[in-house]
Amino acid sequence: MATAYRSGWHFIDLATAIPHAGDSLMVTVFGEPVVVTRDDDEDVRAYRCLRKPRGAPQPVRCAIRYGMIFVNLDQRDHRLAEPDVPDLQTISATPRSA
Repeated sequence: MATAYRSGWHFIDLATAIPHAGDSLMVTVFGEPVVVTRDDDEDVRAYRCLRKPRGAPQPVRCAIRYGMIFVNLDQRDHRLAEPDVPDLQTISATPRSA
C-alpha cells in the first residue's frame, strides 16, 4: 500500500522556508531522508540521502507550485501539472457578423 502513496507528488514545505542561496531543509518522506536545498542560481533542488556508506546523494524530482515545494520519489515520469490533452487541431473561423 505504501508504494501507491510514494508514487505521487508530496508537499514538503513553503518555499519561504529556504529563502536564500545555500539554505537547506531536511525532511523524511516515507521513511527516507530527503534534503531540499536552494542553490546559487536560486533554484530549489532535492536529494535522497542514501544510507549506504560512501553513497552519493540521489537527485529527486522537485517542483515549486504556488510557493509550495513538492517532491516525487518515484523514478517514473509523473508530472505536477494537468494531464496531457490530446493534440487538438485549431480551426479558425470567421463569425457571421464580420
